[in-house]
Amino acid sequence: MERKNELEELKELLETKQYTKLRQFLAELNEPDIAALMEELEEEEILKVFRILPKDLAADVFSYLNVETQQMLITSLSDKDAAGVIDNLMADDAVDLLEEMPANVVDKLLENARPDTRQAINHLLRYPEDSAGSIMTVEYVALKESMTVNQAIEHIKKVGLDSETVNICYVLDAQRKLVGTVALRYLLLSDGDEIIGEFMHENVISVHTLMDQEQVAAQFKKYDFTAMPVVDNENRLVGIITVDDIVDIMEEETTEDMEKMAAIVPSDKSYMRTGVGETYKKRIPWLLLLMISATFTGAIISSFEDALSVCASLIAFIPMLMDTGGNSGSQSSTMIIRGMAIGDVEPADILKVVWKEVRVGVIVGFVLAVVNFIRLMIQYPGNTLICVTVVISLFCTVIVAKTIGCTLPIGAKVLKLDPAIMASPMITTIVDAVSLMVYFNLACHLLDMTA
Repeated sequence: MERKNELEELKELLETKQYTKLRQFLAELNEPDIAALMEELEEEEILKVFRILPKDLAADVFSYLNVETQQMLITSLSDKDAAGVIDNLMADDAVDLLEEMPANVVDKLLENARPDTRQAINHLLRYPEDSAGSIMTVEYVALKESMTVNQAIEHIKKVGLDSETVNICYVLDAQRKLVGTVALRYLLLSDGDEIIGEFMHENVISVHTLMDQEQVAAQFKKYDFTAMPVVDNENRLVGIITVDDIVDIMEEETTEDMEKMAAIVPSDKSYMRTGVGETYKKRIPWLLLLMISATFTGAIISSFEDALSVCASLIAFIPMLMDTGGNSGSQSSTMIIRGMAIGDVEPADILKVVWKEVRVGVIVGFVLAVVNFIRLMIQYPGNTLICVTVVISLFCTVIVAKTIGCTLPIGAKVLKLDPAIMASPMITTIVDAVSLMVYFNLACHLLDMTA
């Protein structure tokens, strides 16, 4: 309700052209809230509001807008104004924006940007995509270990406004090597004549510029940091990564895993931004692969045609067996993939994992078999042998599915593949084939049929 009232007030001030009041109204809101309100406006209104905002506030609001709105603003503004936005953005946010823009627009923006801005952006762009270097920012507070507390505080006053954070300051030696950290609160509570190097925290946790962003996120989770330094091969500080970037990365990685688990080629764009043609291209490869792989299932059924003709009623139980096997395998694979993602499961734990899943499979399979036996005896009285065949097949299928479901993701990890590709669709296809083999071979033996 509050958001609705704010939006109505914003639109009213725009319509009545009360720009002074509008500027004051916006200044009282938080940057994410302003961005959210702007997203509800028409393009012309968004442009007006953005022009009304003070330059420093406009840059902060800009970083919270979605990519489409950012692109619209950049292309609508003059080259000078657009470059001014880039200049006021944090370097990592500027890089994220430029990566989404057409090459000709990027060239214009960089041409009109300040030299220091161009240097910072080009510095970040040289690192591989999805690496720590590509997501870090170069706006941080660096102190010399020989500084006194008073000198450090004066330095923070000079550079603090242009830094991503001042809560943690990074201490460097004469060669710009990272030797320690110091929290701002300790500086404020220490004597002015104390030397930074004497009380700084020396056990520094850092990440390398080439470390994968997913590993960086794991480090943040492990140590509960709000910012982490990034160093090069010589342990020289080159930037920092803040927790807001890590939240975006975790969302991105989660989305990517979900797409892979749903047999979709990962996309950098949101659902609403992705066109029909592009959506088709992302989905069709896996669907084709899975369709072709399903021919093995058909081949198995065809090879037992003669046996099935002897007891055609066996066909009715195939969907139930395949679905139960696929679901059982998916349960195991999902839990193992999650366990590996959070560091709870390692490839070395494979024997423990298999042993656990086999035991779970035995219990689950037994319960499902008993329930199905009772149901089948009621539904098909006098066909005890067929009922026994179905429930034994079901029991074996569940155990096999659990085993396959837990081993394939771990195997993918060992082979340096993404475990998510061994999720539901792939495992279901494999389990379907295995469950049919178990079912038909068991039927041939118990019912004395000839395959």
